[in-house]
Amino acid sequence: MTEHSNSHGRPRPAPRSGADAPGAPEHAPVPRQGGAPAAEATPAARGAAHPDPDPTARDAGVPATPAAHEAHGPADSADRDDEPARRSPGVDADATSAPPAGEAHGPAGTDDDGQGPGPEGRERPAPGGTRRAASGDGADADVPPRGDSGSGRGGGGGIGPADNARERAGTSGGGERLRFVGAATRRIARGIDLDEIVLGLCRATVPTFADAILVYLRDPLPVGDERPVGPVVLRLRRTDRLPEYVQAGEAAGEGEAAAPDPGPELADSAAERCEVRIGGPLAEVLRGVRPVFGDSSAARAALPELLGEGRHVPDRHRTILAPLRGRRRVIGAAVFVRRQDRPAFEGDDLLVAAQLATHTALGVDKAVLYGREVYIADELQRTMLPDSLPQPTGVRLASRYLPAAETARVGGDWYDAIPLPGNRVALVVGDVMGHSMTSAAIMGQLRTTAQTLAGLDLPPQEVLHHLDEQAQRLGSDRMATCLYAVYDPVAHRIVIANAGHPPPVLLHRGGRAEVLRVPPGAPIGVGGVDFEAVELDAPAGATLLLYTDGLVESRIRDVWTGIEQLRERLIDTARLTGPNPPPLEPLCDEVLGMLGPGDRDDDIALLAARFEGIAPSDVAYWFLDPRPQTPRQARRLARRALARWGLEELTDGVELLVSEVITNAVRYAERPITLRLLRTDVLRCEVGDDVPQLPRLRQARPSDEGGRGLYLVNKMARRWGATRLSTGKVVWFELPLPAHGR
Repeated sequence: MTEHSNSHGRPRPAPRSGADAPGAPEHAPVPRQGGAPAAEATPAARGAAHPDPDPTARDAGVPATPAAHEAHGPADSADRDDEPARRSPGVDADATSAPPAGEAHGPAGTDDDGQGPGPEGRERPAPGGTRRAASGDGADADVPPRGDSGSGRGGGGGIGPADNARERAGTSGGGERLRFVGAATRRIARGIDLDEIVLGLCRATVPTFADAILVYLRDPLPVGDERPVGPVVLRLRRTDRLPEYVQAGEAAGEGEAAAPDPGPELADSAAERCEVRIGGPLAEVLRGVRPVFGDSSAARAALPELLGEGRHVPDRHRTILAPLRGRRRVIGAAVFVRRQDRPAFEGDDLLVAAQLATHTALGVDKAVLYGREVYIADELQRTMLPDSLPQPTGVRLASRYLPAAETARVGGDWYDAIPLPGNRVALVVGDVMGHSMTSAAIMGQLRTTAQTLAGLDLPPQEVLHHLDEQAQRLGSDRMATCLYAVYDPVAHRIVIANAGHPPPVLLHRGGRAEVLRVPPGAPIGVGGVDFEAVELDAPAGATLLLYTDGLVESRIRDVWTGIEQLRERLIDTARLTGPNPPPLEPLCDEVLGMLGPGDRDDDIALLAARFEGIAPSDVAYWFLDPRPQTPRQARRLARRALARWGLEELTDGVELLVSEVITNAVRYAERPITLRLLRTDVLRCEVGDDVPQLPRLRQARPSDEGGRGLYLVNKMARRWGATRLSTGKVVWFELPLPAHGR
């Protein structure tokens, strides 16, 4: 003891504190439940009242302190929705005055102590004289050292397993329990999804608080305020336990055989599924909400129902059954198990189990709600974008969509491909400002409007004009960019109109890539502006790439720098395939491969179109005057075209259907009628006139002289339809080709 000099020059002893101080009151040891010897109560431990001997009683099951009352919650029904959930006070880690070294007493395997495995996989000493060992699934755990000298406890001057277990479990004082609960709740709160939260509970408790843990959750988990229907089913979500060699090493000394301990074996043999019987013992424990010892009367009947019949549960206070209560109802249960060579659970350990169960249950509730939000966002985005792209004759299509981040998977980018009359196809790509649900909703409305306008076969500049008007009706700040193009495989031409969108890039068959010169235009939603369309060549074998600005613009590069990088990327990719154009799907992947770290600031929509076109030799086109002789003339022209293509066996059917459609057009048309036959994978016939009214299929009565033309078309053709145009309409039908004509 250090001596200090007083004013008279005589040495005096240093002042004593606690029980050694003069006049300090003596405290008798507090007895522990189950008859085990109790350790001297520390000031922090004396601050909380000890629980009743019967922890399973409804009103006396926890210490009668405010903290204990809040930790365990009301003993009401687990499914009461009219009373708000009571939050456990927990432990505010920032409010404690424990030094950072106290984190060594926290949960095993956490990174709060800053320790990790040593070099070459060797064990690294952990603070507090413990060593690190791998737990059941590879995580590090604090394992007490064996045979340490200079302790004065245990045989041979070493620290016994029971003493080390007491230190790991925090039973040496209330301050240790507070530090353990603080570190454990931080570990649990770090999880964002269900698996991370449950894993955090397991890592925090094994082996610091228990040697094995079983976590059961409801299946399915209720979401928010929805009330589950049907029986309550608990499914084993995760288990964790100490490795076999750690148990054997601590339980037995050198030359001794380890005694079998069935406690941790529950983690391997417990039932995977349990249906909670209404009014059964497990339902009563879950309704009570409070953790109970495994040897209580309620738990002795509930544990076999939960774990499965025939499972041996450790005796004395070596098991704790803790219901997991979320915001509204009990959503699961956790079982904590200690081995026989460790001290049994004490009454204060029920408070620890209650805190862990409460934080875990609230975390699971948040994870389920977060998962539901992600599901809604994914479904919204998926329904806003096309499930699959059409494959019209003369063009091949491929697409990609990448969200800005996994946590924000909803945005305003979209793409579309819309078949038009005459084997044409409309190619659309757009970008609504923002990444919120509102942006996605506006995108869906604009995409629907674009599809409706495309069905009217309006010119591209007119489509953008109507989209601009629609955006203004949705709100004053609804801004978007859009590029609308129409490809004609017969004429090998493409018409493009732009509304503030990045220009498309055309990759030619020989490997040359060029940025198309398209008037930029103003974004959709500005109002009062005109849009201009340009018509360009679309040679066979060329590939057109439409994209949003997320592909070419980021914090580290501007739009035009990104467009130049895209053009160079296309050239490099085309060199790999030589004179042949690169495959379309790998080309899209190569384009997305140009994105480096930090380039994903925005959503990305990519639409690639490979122009194949239709050869002029496969097209027959005529203008016919609307006269009574026109049907006969049309039959003769169709017969000659079929003979030239070697499709004579289709002559009778084609003549009959062409005659019926031409007759209807002659009856009402005032301007010349168009007749076009196209030979691709099918034989397609198109008849156009200047009458906007679409024909309607109806059932003719026996006394009617007409009305059977479309009925014959519907019966004989593989497909048929009618499309309204800005100058009238087109009625078309398709017939399958014979095997030799394909």
